[in-house]
Amino acid sequence: MSSTAYDYTKGFVVTPDAEPGSVNQKAPYIDYGTNPLEMSRYFSNDYREREWNELWSRIWVLAGISADLRDPGDFFTFDLRHESFLIVKGEDEEIRAFYNVCQHRGLRLVHSEHGSVGSGFTCPYHSWSYDLGGGCTKVTDPETFRPEVLCPWPKLTEARCAVHGGLIYVTMNPDAPPLEEFLGEFGRQISAYHIEKMIPIRHFRAELTANWKGGMDGFLEGYHFHAIHSQVLPIVDDYHVQQDMYPNGMSRLIIPQVTPSPRLDDREEVTDLLRMVMEDSALDPDKFEGSTIELRRKAQKAKRERSEALGVDCSDLTDPQLTDSYVYGCFPNVLMGGHLESVIIHRFLPHVEDVNKLYFDTITMYYPVEKPDGTYAIPAWMGFGPETDLSGDIRPEVEIYPLDQFKGIGLVLEQDAEMIPLAHAGQRSRGFRGPLLGEQEQRIRHFHAELDRYIPPVRLPLR
Repeated sequence: MSSTAYDYTKGFVVTPDAEPGSVNQKAPYIDYGTNPLEMSRYFSNDYREREWNELWSRIWVLAGISADLRDPGDFFTFDLRHESFLIVKGEDEEIRAFYNVCQHRGLRLVHSEHGSVGSGFTCPYHSWSYDLGGGCTKVTDPETFRPEVLCPWPKLTEARCAVHGGLIYVTMNPDAPPLEEFLGEFGRQISAYHIEKMIPIRHFRAELTANWKGGMDGFLEGYHFHAIHSQVLPIVDDYHVQQDMYPNGMSRLIIPQVTPSPRLDDREEVTDLLRMVMEDSALDPDKFEGSTIELRRKAQKAKRERSEALGVDCSDLTDPQLTDSYVYGCFPNVLMGGHLESVIIHRFLPHVEDVNKLYFDTITMYYPVEKPDGTYAIPAWMGFGPETDLSGDIRPEVEIYPLDQFKGIGLVLEQDAEMIPLAHAGQRSRGFRGPLLGEQEQRIRHFHAELDRYIPPVRLPLR
């Protein structure tokens, strides 16, 4: 771990023999310089309004997952600051997005997070009704309206909506590029995990005292692992992490797992945590011989063999994807941890009122695999007990955690959530001149460089 051996223009490569064009190939280095960020972007209300007009109103944003829309009439709502969207599957099996607002007096049409209706929606205020395609099917007492008020006949306002690999995106921009073009390399790679075959088994939303970009900063790098996630070092190489940056602000970390961190004095100790991931990887820790450094390769082979025996098609995933954590950044506000058994989706959303608050939204997706004995093959590392419904028959309710009260979301995420408000508080200090970002934090610079393309930086007052 000698610092003199590190070449930041090359970085670390997890799969040195990756074929050109393959999923594991290292992306070229992008030099964003060394200047600190202009900090008003985290605190300024003026910047917040520019952000709304120049970013959120122009870009594709992840609204939800297709697993929530199995049958015609299924719907969910997605809120982005003061806007609310109603995402629904129509009778023709098409998924559409509408602004969640009745055309009569502007009332929110739907107030539920998720649900299902027979043929449409009825406004609770005056009983105007709309079908699954957004058409108005009923105006109460239409004879009492002058004809020109109802001409043309009202219908819900539609927003652009597109689906990619089990993920549903919306945009308020009629001129936004096609979704596939926007997602680019991220879209190609995330497809291999087949999120459309997964089910949500947990969904929580926590409110934190920080700007949404501070949440992104905290999840875009693995430099903090040794300090606040030291408990995972027996199974995670937190140092030799591959960083890849792609067009449109997309990025990726590859974090080698089932291998101990080089920061540990004893890398050969078979800890309880290492035993757990060995068992998750179809390896018997009591029969294992050899060095723990060799575990990762053996685990990849064992996981592929077990997956094939269980009827799980993992042919689209490379060997490193079977063991390692592939953490994707989807600009502007999403992080996804890709695994054979699960994809964990983190969303950082701007607060509806306060530039100094954010919503931390996490959906845990699980690839349901039923074993011959009728139980489900969920790995222990996911941390779910026998009370968790793994059949996909019941959509879990969204757990809401009040401001900075996040105990219960899981140890690693609790550790992350604790740091984000602390960083936000300190960054506002007169004694802080801006972040000094190292090369293990390249993705933070990449994210903010893309943000600057939408919102060219100017010095603004910190309100």
